[in-house]
Amino acid sequence: MFTFENLEVYKRAFAQNQKIYRLLKTDIAIPRYFKDQLGRASLSIQLNIAEGSGRFAKKDRRNFFVTARSSALECASLIEFLFVEREISEEQYRELRASYEEQSKMLYTMIKNLEEKSQ
Repeated sequence: MFTFENLEVYKRAFAQNQKIYRLLKTDIAIPRYFKDQLGRASLSIQLNIAEGSGRFAKKDRRNFFVTARSSALECASLIEFLFVEREISEEQYRELRASYEEQSKMLYTMIKNLEEKSQ
């Protein structure tokens, strides 16, 4: 097992990507460019967590976690737009948004912990 697979934030990002994958695969009303952006941004969270966990330098690890967190914020914005445009239900919006918010908070804590250790 890889170390990133033990991280709770990675597990949540992975599960979130499964939901996003199914949503984007089945919802033909969402424009392609929007699907592409949301899919890439959501996958970026998971992949940057995995890649960052493999870095030895705390500064490098931190940078990947910052990128992952930024992608979570991007996803939250995209989800909000889809909800306002009535492309996703309120239930989908609340569930997806809460999950991105939770991942963002977890990553923020990880980033801050790395900053404290490097001082």
